[in-house]
Amino acid sequence: MPPFVIRDPNVLKSCEGKELGVSGWRPVTQEQIQQFANATGDHQWIHLDAERAKRESPYGTTIAHGFLTLSLISSLMGDAMDIRGARMVVNYGLNRVRFPAPVRVNSRMRGRFGLVTANERPGAIHAIFSVTVEIENESKPGCVAEWVVRYYL
Repeated sequence: MPPFVIRDPNVLKSCEGKELGVSGWRPVTQEQIQQFANATGDHQWIHLDAERAKRESPYGTTIAHGFLTLSLISSLMGDAMDIRGARMVVNYGLNRVRFPAPVRVNSRMRGRFGLVTANERPGAIHAIFSVTVEIENESKPGCVAEWVVRYYL
């Protein structure tokens, strides 16, 4: 499905309280998990050792790092929404981040995005998005958060 397009960040104010987009499904591979472990130095066995995870983990397999799931939000948003007209976009931070369910290797996830608020700042729009990272065929999401993004005009 093509992304939801907003041609001007000033329009965001009229979208408060609405769901704006859902990304396509994305696979989570062991290679991604390994690359993330290498980049961050987080080599905990539950992410990397498939045999041990099968034996000892309550999940029966390796799982993605919570921060890997979180880091994919911007990419998932790019698949779900296309907000144009800003000269610069800055990740301003996160509120209320939780990881309700593990994202198992070889599962698929997608992002669901809504707009909580959009406020004018000098030369910018300050937006807070609700983000739910859904896991295919799972009742609980892999991540829920509020993502703060600033669109400089």
